[in-house]
Amino acid sequence: MTELDPRVDPPMAVDETATLTAFLDYHRSTLALKCAGLTDDQLRLRSVPPSGLSLLGLVRHMAEVERYWFQGVLLGEEIATGHYWTQAEPDADFDGVDTADVTTDFATWRAEVEASRRAAAGLPLDTVGKRPRRGREVTLRWILAHMVEEYARHNGHADLLRELVDGSTGE
Repeated sequence: MTELDPRVDPPMAVDETATLTAFLDYHRSTLALKCAGLTDDQLRLRSVPPSGLSLLGLVRHMAEVERYWFQGVLLGEEIATGHYWTQAEPDADFDGVDTADVTTDFATWRAEVEASRRAAAGLPLDTVGKRPRRGREVTLRWILAHMVEEYARHNGHADLLRELVDGSTGE
């Protein structure tokens, strides 16, 4: 951790729960770092067409993903629509960034991250979610591993988007 990079490296000799949650938090911090110091317009900047990816779209998408897996699947809450998506506009998390309120969207993502932490706190990794996914039971272990994978994939996109915005590269 440095002043420019506030991330904390995941510990190398801890139990499975601590390992998974540390890697997930590391990747959450990586997305925040990729967005740090940019203007609203820079966060909305789209990649090369036909892709509609933007850093803000990734943040909005991850808010939806956090909510779906931890609130919807793990806790079994009913989620009829998302913060951004609707049945009519399933990709609004990515597509609706042009007039989006950046401050509100980052606050929504951070709130969903905190809600996810609370949802998983103290639960054994073998805890089965209250709502199946595609008819199959899902454990907290699977959700945490999937979330690490989801963030890691999108952080690769964020690397390229940040380089497009201002030439910055790095971890």
